[in-house]
Amino acid sequence: MSPSLQRALGAVGLVTAGILSLPVVASVLDGPGAENWIIPVDLLLMAGIGAGAGVALPALTTPGAPTGRRALIGAAWGVLAALIGLLVFWLLLSGFGGA
Repeated sequence: MSPSLQRALGAVGLVTAGILSLPVVASVLDGPGAENWIIPVDLLLMAGIGAGAGVALPALTTPGAPTGRRALIGAAWGVLAALIGLLVFWLLLSGFGGA
């Protein structure tokens, strides 16, 4: 698979997972006293997904990077995707004018 295709698939996959992970985590943690854990758990989940993507798709990271570094860079991309998903849901719920 070409590096360009790996980057495109990785970016689309991570952003899609970032958008979909927030409602999934919110539905699992929907209960009294658990609402403060939704965003931290979502960030951890997306860091794990990003680490897996970084190891599976080496073009997401620097060429020739060791596996640990690829996982760390992938985790950072996963957290960024989670923040994009959070921003998308905030804009969908509140709009540009705010809540």
